[in-house]
Amino acid sequence: MTKCVVAEDESLLREALLEQLQSAWPSLEIVAACDDGASALEEIIEHQPDVVFLDIRMPGMSGIEIATAMRQASPHTQIVFVTAYDQYAIDAFEKGAIDYLLKPVSYDRLSATVLRLQERQSQTNMQVGNGQQTIAAVADLLIKLGGTAAEGILGSNQRRENLVWLTASSGTETKLIMVDDVAYFKADNKYTVVMTAEGESLLRKPIRELLDLLDPSIFKQIHRSTIVNFKAIASVARDDGGKGIVKLKNRAETLSVSQPFMVLFRNM
Repeated sequence: MTKCVVAEDESLLREALLEQLQSAWPSLEIVAACDDGASALEEIIEHQPDVVFLDIRMPGMSGIEIATAMRQASPHTQIVFVTAYDQYAIDAFEKGAIDYLLKPVSYDRLSATVLRLQERQSQTNMQVGNGQQTIAAVADLLIKLGGTAAEGILGSNQRRENLVWLTASSGTETKLIMVDDVAYFKADNKYTVVMTAEGESLLRKPIRELLDLLDPSIFKQIHRSTIVNFKAIASVARDDGGKGIVKLKNRAETLSVSQPFMVLFRNM
């Protein structure tokens, strides 16, 4: 049976896509349906699916970033991007031989994609090397897009205003904290703990919502429950199990890095 992971952060679109997939591909086993990039990558690594449907823009990690990480994590998996971007981007997808679905997804378009995926599965060359070719096509796609189209896929976050300061509770006080002073954020149920050199405060916002507000070039998710300021990192090591350990410059505790996110530290 063909295994599949679906990653789409908009709940209505995700449920609609799941329903359409069940109709267009009854034998497909959907092993996970995720609403953020971090969860999607973890599920892909765990299940090694035959196909994955990736929304391009999601909290935590974009579909492009997940596809890049999949080069080693799940190289045989076929990728279908789900995108809301313009015709220039779609042309580049087609030239790069990468499957895509344009939002809102039509049933006819999904059915055509399913047929292509099934045909590829039946080919004798659908081996690990073909997954590497898919990732190479992703890299080629980024080069082809360039300009405004590339900004649409990779940089919607980069064009918006990033969070500069925030207010968080510390006991009976409400503190104004500059985001640059934050060492890391950690999930705490529906809230987020804000850690600085001076101590911790509580932000009344879930960590998932916070991701969209932070500068993605500085703040990176390293665990499902942790976002770290890369400027606050002193060193990164790997334990015997392959997980990462982050040491901070101005705090004594260490932070765990989930295996999927170790790709962020390849050049460090």
